[in-house]
Amino acid sequence: MKLLYGVQGTGNGHISRARMMAHHFSQRGIEVQYLFSGRPPEQYFDMAAFGNYQVYAGLTFVTDKGRISNLKTVLQAQPVQFIRDLRSLDLSSYDAIITDFEPLTAWAGRLQNKPVIGIGHQYAFGNAAVPESGVDLRNRLIMRYFAPAKFRLGLHWDRFNAAIVPPIINPAEQRQTVAEHVLVYLPFEDQAIVSAALQNISGQHFIQYAPQLSHAELGNVSQRPTSLHGFKKDLCSAKAVICNAGFELISECLHMGIPALAKPVAGQSEQLGNAAALQQLKLATVMPEFSQSDIERWLKAIPAQAPQYYPDVAEAICDWLLSKQWHNSDALVAQLWQSSGAIRETYPAAVAG
Repeated sequence: MKLLYGVQGTGNGHISRARMMAHHFSQRGIEVQYLFSGRPPEQYFDMAAFGNYQVYAGLTFVTDKGRISNLKTVLQAQPVQFIRDLRSLDLSSYDAIITDFEPLTAWAGRLQNKPVIGIGHQYAFGNAAVPESGVDLRNRLIMRYFAPAKFRLGLHWDRFNAAIVPPIINPAEQRQTVAEHVLVYLPFEDQAIVSAALQNISGQHFIQYAPQLSHAELGNVSQRPTSLHGFKKDLCSAKAVICNAGFELISECLHMGIPALAKPVAGQSEQLGNAAALQQLKLATVMPEFSQSDIERWLKAIPAQAPQYYPDVAEAICDWLLSKQWHNSDALVAQLWQSSGAIRETYPAAVAG
């Protein structure tokens, strides 16, 4: 089997999932060509797992100070280039196309009559029981047509009685000896505003990550550029995390039992839906806007979080892909949620923070 795997490169969560999938594809000797879009080529890092990957402009959404900017999104869009890339992408040698909400591979597969399998968090939405918030007609059209797939396998923190499996994380990641720092990852916010607010909170050490930051020590705030290994090290030992309401980082926190304070990106229906799900499932605390007072209040009594201990979802999905039974994911869904439940029964105690 030869696969083309399209990955939305705007957020690091899509890439983190793809790394786990790449590990299992490699173990099975499956030939995979990876295609990333939505980010300039020089902004990708730690990409060795993907071999000779391809990078395209694709389509993406632009944020400004913690909210979607419709104007900047339109100005940055390159529809002519997207159409050129779409026409030039030859899929004749591939048996199937996988897309993690990557539009170029999804549309090329659709136009060239290749089976397109959507595997990602966005493919969980649209089911009646999945919590939503801030969804209007524009959001629904985006979710449906941005990266369409014939076969959809969603990822979420609950089954919601749909074709949804648990998050793809690295199950080997474990919480280390808990340090005193709080990890802060709010890449869609104004970093100067974030830093200033954190510096005003005395008695707490913060490690602030963002792509646009450099190594710096600002009183109680240690600034770091986004990285893979340094970030993971600080995450696994953090006593708590403050982040946007993206899917992957919060999933890692839930897996290890790290309390999280989530701030959704305004106007981004996926993150607003995530915030609603976190509140409904009582898995994390949500602050609607970035607020120093909300952070201080949360730090005074950080809620305990029991580890979810998700299974190796990527491994099971690889086996499902090889079976070519993409029209039926019922057994896969049942297997993974049963495994997740069994793991939680085996390790019921929360890690002390």
